[in-house]
Amino acid sequence: MSDRPPPGPPVLDEATATVTALVAGAADAWDRAGLLPVGLLRELGAAGWLCAQVPAAYGGRGLSSAAGGAFTAHVGSLCGSVRSVMTSQGMAAWTVERLGTAEQRTAFLPRLTGGALAAAGFSERGAGSDLSAMTTRVRRDGDAVVLDGHKVWVTAAHYADLLVLFGRYEDGDAGTEHGAGAGAGAGDGTGTGDGAVAVVVPADTPGVRVTRVADPLGCRAAGHADIALDAVRVPAAHVLGGSSLPLPLLVTTALAYGRMSVAWGCVGILRGCLTAAARHAATREQFGVPLGEHQLVARHLAELFAAEQTATRVCEHASRCWDEGSPEQVAATVLAKHVSAGNAARGAATALQVLASAGAQDGHLVARAHRDAKLMEIIEGSNEMCQLMLARHVLGSSA
Repeated sequence: MSDRPPPGPPVLDEATATVTALVAGAADAWDRAGLLPVGLLRELGAAGWLCAQVPAAYGGRGLSSAAGGAFTAHVGSLCGSVRSVMTSQGMAAWTVERLGTAEQRTAFLPRLTGGALAAAGFSERGAGSDLSAMTTRVRRDGDAVVLDGHKVWVTAAHYADLLVLFGRYEDGDAGTEHGAGAGAGAGDGTGTGDGAVAVVVPADTPGVRVTRVADPLGCRAAGHADIALDAVRVPAAHVLGGSSLPLPLLVTTALAYGRMSVAWGCVGILRGCLTAAARHAATREQFGVPLGEHQLVARHLAELFAAEQTATRVCEHASRCWDEGSPEQVAATVLAKHVSAGNAARGAATALQVLASAGAQDGHLVARAHRDAKLMEIIEGSNEMCQLMLARHVLGSSA
């Protein structure tokens, strides 16, 4: 990504103005309904804003990680569900861009920057943090591949036209599986199993069944869904890269983008909470003075500000590593996700404490942030997995 210099301010001004006009003030109703307007998503997608880092040659905006992150934070401050769809679309596009052949990039990326919606499916009932335990199978059958399995909690799958799905590869002619060995910790890129593939599957393919997750805790309108795959047949040309690859490579490639996007989205959550808490503390009076003049409340505001600033700085550092092609990119991305998600969860709880009953009603920005932020501590690598990865990085560096 080092060949993508940050765009000038007018590009980000256009992006923020567009999404503000379309999203601001509507997130509460979407959250309560549990649905986003599909027309809105297609409009944002056709303008290139759902996966804004895709190069201009494929119809994207070609944003750097730093510029894309700033935009993601803005969207995250307005609506966590729209930001989640952006993350999903970006992960799908990033996977195609990094793993696909030239022909596949030409075939799929313009669709993802032209209004088609996408989702990327990793997790299964028995394979969450340990993705090496996934049981979804992709079997070669002549000039096609056949998928069987079940994915769970796939963000934006309810809206998706295209699904980028990950599974174990089996050579149908030889009747053997490539890399059946399961290694611990594939969710962090350390699993030992080989022979996995990422396949682009149109959501309307026979044998695909998408079922929405009922009443998710956070990002309620993001279209979380389970995907059942029953003898789903697609052309072999939809296997990204054309052959099986090491599972850790596949997982790390896609999840790295997701972690970076989630981290910046958490910055947005913190900014929204800080604004709401500061406004309330400045205007709400108790015991004859504004709430913010009470020292314990002022402490809450200071801690919330520190949390937002810390998250912003670790995200800026990680994005610089991306844009410069730094060898520290992986560790910086995990650190950004871990710090930002944790700060967002604690910061949203702090903002709710400041607003008290004023922010406790379902649909309020702070109540929504409180639920959304908790989910961010789980997805794209839980807090515990991030801590393990960071500890391994420290031990590896010391060796």
